[in-house]
Amino acid sequence: MSRAARLLDLMQVLRRYRRPVTAAVLAEKLGVSQRTLYRDIATLMEEGAAIEGEAGTGYVLKEGHFLPPLSFSDDEIDALVLGLRWVTRNTDLALAQGAFEALAKIAAVLPPDMRTALESDRVFAATDRVVPQAVIDAEILRDAIRRSRKLRLTYQDGGETVSERVVWPLALAFFNDVCLVIAWCELRQDFRHFRADRILAAGLTPERIPKPRRALLQEWQRREGHEPEA
Repeated sequence: MSRAARLLDLMQVLRRYRRPVTAAVLAEKLGVSQRTLYRDIATLMEEGAAIEGEAGTGYVLKEGHFLPPLSFSDDEIDALVLGLRWVTRNTDLALAQGAFEALAKIAAVLPPDMRTALESDRVFAATDRVVPQAVIDAEILRDAIRRSRKLRLTYQDGGETVSERVVWPLALAFFNDVCLVIAWCELRQDFRHFRADRILAAGLTPERIPKPRRALLQEWQRREGHEPEA
C-alpha cells in the first residue's frame, strides 16, 4: 500500500470514532507499527487535518471535518449502489431524490473508472411487495426528528380504531413493506411503533422533546435487544 493510500485509510478509520482512540488501536487496524502511526498522524496534522489528541491519550477527528470519499473498493461501490437503489424503491419521493443527489455528489469526486462502476449492474434492490403509501408527507416526520419536536398524530390502528396521540418521534425504521415511526407515546407512557401509512394526520408542535432524543433511542434499543450504535 502506498503512503498516500495509508494516510487516506487512517482518515477513514478516524471518522468511525466519536471519542479519542489510542495509537495502538489505530496501528492494529491499519497493520502498521505505532511508530509509523505517530509519523502518519503528524503528517496529516501538518497538512491541515483536524485531528486532536496526543500520544498516550488518543486521537479524534474534530466534529464537522469532511473528507471527500476519493476512493472505494469494488465491495464498497456495490454496497453504495445497492443501498441507494433500495432507498429509491422502498422510501418516499423526497428520500429517493436525496439518494440520486447523493450518488451524483459521490460520483463527482471519484476517478473516471470508479465513476463508471457506480452505474454497476452487478447488484439490484428488487422487491416483490407493494409498499403502502403514506397519507401524510413523510417529510414532517423527518423534520420533527431532526428538530427534536413533539408530533400530534391522528392514528388508525390495525382494527381501524382512530385515536389522537402526542408522541416524541425518535427515528424511522424502513422495511420492505412498511415504514415505522419509533416514538415515545404520551398517551401510553411507553415506546410505541406507528406505521407511517396509518397516520391520517400529523402536526409539528412548538414543544421540544423533554429528554435527549439519542438517549431515548438508546433506551428503546436496549428494550428491543439491539446494541446501541457506538
